[in-house]
Amino acid sequence: MKRFYIWESIIVWIIIIFISAFWSVSQVYRSQGKIYLDNGRSLFNLIVTTREWNSRLGGVYAPISDKIQSNPYLDLSDRDITTIKGEKLTLVNPAYMTRLIAELAKERDRVNFHITSLKPIRPANAPEAWEAIALKTFEKGREQEYVEYFNDGKTLFFRYMAPLVTQQSCLRCHEKQGYKVGDIRGGISVSFPAIFSAPWVIIISHILFAIFGSIVIFKYGSKLNNAMQVLENLSILDGLTGIFNRRYFDEEITREFLYSKRNKHPLSIAICDIDNFKLYNDTYGHLAGDECLKAVAQTLRSALKRPGDFVARYGGEEFSIVLPHTGTEGALVIGDLLRTNIESLRLPHKSSQVSNYVTVSIGITTYSGDDISLKSLLNFADKSLYTAKSKGKNRVEYITATVE
Repeated sequence: MKRFYIWESIIVWIIIIFISAFWSVSQVYRSQGKIYLDNGRSLFNLIVTTREWNSRLGGVYAPISDKIQSNPYLDLSDRDITTIKGEKLTLVNPAYMTRLIAELAKERDRVNFHITSLKPIRPANAPEAWEAIALKTFEKGREQEYVEYFNDGKTLFFRYMAPLVTQQSCLRCHEKQGYKVGDIRGGISVSFPAIFSAPWVIIISHILFAIFGSIVIFKYGSKLNNAMQVLENLSILDGLTGIFNRRYFDEEITREFLYSKRNKHPLSIAICDIDNFKLYNDTYGHLAGDECLKAVAQTLRSALKRPGDFVARYGGEEFSIVLPHTGTEGALVIGDLLRTNIESLRLPHKSSQVSNYVTVSIGITTYSGDDISLKSLLNFADKSLYTAKSKGKNRVEYITATVE
């Protein structure tokens, strides 16, 4: 797993948490909205039930007082009566009772009831704009409820309205208006303050989950990344010398060759071989031979400064050096630098037929756009190494890669 995938996983995790938080918060708000709707329905049904009770009794008489006066819109002969004791009573019909309840509810609980109609008997019962819209919707039979939220600039209100259906007991007052049983003759609106409180517990918990999860992903992702890096290194690095292995070389040289062929860029390949290495092992032992290979490999790698240049263990005591975008002259300069750096290590080699110290022979070839294969290019590098060996070792030789 690369670092990119760790951050990608963290981003995906945060998006999932955000979606979960958004859904949870929306569910809370939806639940709050359902509570307001249920409260609106309950209040409406309570008023309707109370009105029906009043209507079935034919109205209820109440003492005339400062708050309860005779209803001038109630055209009944028995609207006002006087008891035997001389107490004056007035008939409170369902509509009047609704208004009295509404005044009390508004005073005590900030709940507004309003009985209204498109053809009101009492002018004060004329509908507000939103109530008129609801009533017209009811009359067309499209809806049986109307719900909306209204903000007066200070407070958010929930508004609920449902129709009033004419019953037999209603005709005593409304038959003169032409209503029949089953007609929608108006409606009752209910409105009260609505407060949608932010579910901070859900929000904060999701934030903590996002942070905790991101830390866990980063921590264990980094460990997994390191473990995968180790595995990757094992697959592309030579176990002894620590430089790239033959597998890596085969993959990269193929990629570099195709790139150079496609873009007409030069590509140089150098093959380096430790001179008389078998005699070195026979003289100093295989453990010393391993240390010699390590020293030569690290020296070759250290000498390559440009991005793209790399050295790999080609096999045994041979190393291959790949030099992209490098022509003949540049390759020869680098080859001689590598040879000199190895000799400068001053690693004793008393059995060498060339020097008292460890030396290398280097063969170089360059692809310059000719129509040759990668296999042929590598063969030319091998031939140039053979030439360096045959000419006395501890030297750099070059062969031009041409179509055979």
